[in-house]
Amino acid sequence: MTRHTVRELAAAFAVVALVGCPLLLSNLRAQNAQAAFPDLAGMLKASPGVLGVEAARTASGKQVIFAWFENKQALLTWYHSEAHQRLMQQFSGDSRRPEGPLTGVPDDGRPVMAIASITMQAPPQNGDLRAATTQIAIELYAPLPGGLAAGGRFAPSAVKVPGLLEAPIMPSRDTK
Repeated sequence: MTRHTVRELAAAFAVVALVGCPLLLSNLRAQNAQAAFPDLAGMLKASPGVLGVEAARTASGKQVIFAWFENKQALLTWYHSEAHQRLMQQFSGDSRRPEGPLTGVPDDGRPVMAIASITMQAPPQNGDLRAATTQIAIELYAPLPGGLAAGGRFAPSAVKVPGLLEAPIMPSRDTK
């Protein structure tokens, strides 16, 4: 090999290392965080009255789970489940509301969507999720009448939304 070829190969390896290593480290860190975090989506799906579960990661780094419950009773079933109680203990100790869970949620038979978001500054060490967590929130929503679903929905089809207009997406026409 010529000296010029060796320099070109060395430069190529340097570029690969500069570009690839941060991506690889970032991917490994995300995998480590996922490995330390319990399978919340799986636990939710196994809970009676859960209509669907979706998970995502936002641009700001929050890990988010969307869970749709058939009604308030289904949400209370999840709340009191052993899996949820363990998670609550791990994150918050015993900081429960004195009036009880979900007292402000009407028991009107409507579906409830829970959005749980968590941000971790680094992968948990030794399974200590609480020390790695910088933000956690659980928010509850109920569907409002209306909206449009073209070609499909984000919420599971079992979630009934009054006045939702569902329409197929029409294929585009060629303008030849």
